[in-house]
Amino acid sequence: MRIPVELSKAYRLLNHGPTVLVTSAASGRTNVMAAAWNMALDFMPCKVAVVIDKNTYTKQLVDESGVFALSVPCRAQAQATVDVGSISANDLPDRDKFAKCGIIPFASSLIDVPLVEGCVAWLECRVIVEPRNQERYDLYLGEVVAAWADDRVFSDGRWHFEGFDELRTIHYVAGGQFFATGDVVEATKK
Repeated sequence: MRIPVELSKAYRLLNHGPTVLVTSAASGRTNVMAAAWNMALDFMPCKVAVVIDKNTYTKQLVDESGVFALSVPCRAQAQATVDVGSISANDLPDRDKFAKCGIIPFASSLIDVPLVEGCVAWLECRVIVEPRNQERYDLYLGEVVAAWADDRVFSDGRWHFEGFDELRTIHYVAGGQFFATGDVVEATKK
């Protein structure tokens, strides 16, 4: 079940470095792309960073709307993640990567951007406008305005993947290969 995540703990959804699916929408058009280069930036308000290449359809939609979402795919979605990362909407006659890659969208709660079904976490973001970073480095910053997680693997502000191997988040390496999040290793403060 999808549960809300306190915004003060939303950074924990990305803190372990998973690949994300970036969704965007503007003027009735939508897109989805994969992004291995993303990270949490701050606690409260929670901020994120993601690289969105200047040549992508996603960039056009994000620039027009001022919003984007990050959906955190799991092991079961590795092929779909590679697919959306390998196909440009600019090369599709209808620009519909959702349909082409079998990605099922659903409505977000606060922004007008679709989220991706089957993922294990979702962050709705408003762009923090930084023209120099966006133009020079393709780096977008966003303030998280809503966050959600699958309670089978995230609750009480913590990930817990034990018993749910197909729901482990994925981390892109290269050449269509990912690592899946591993076991928890605990250390106590002295």
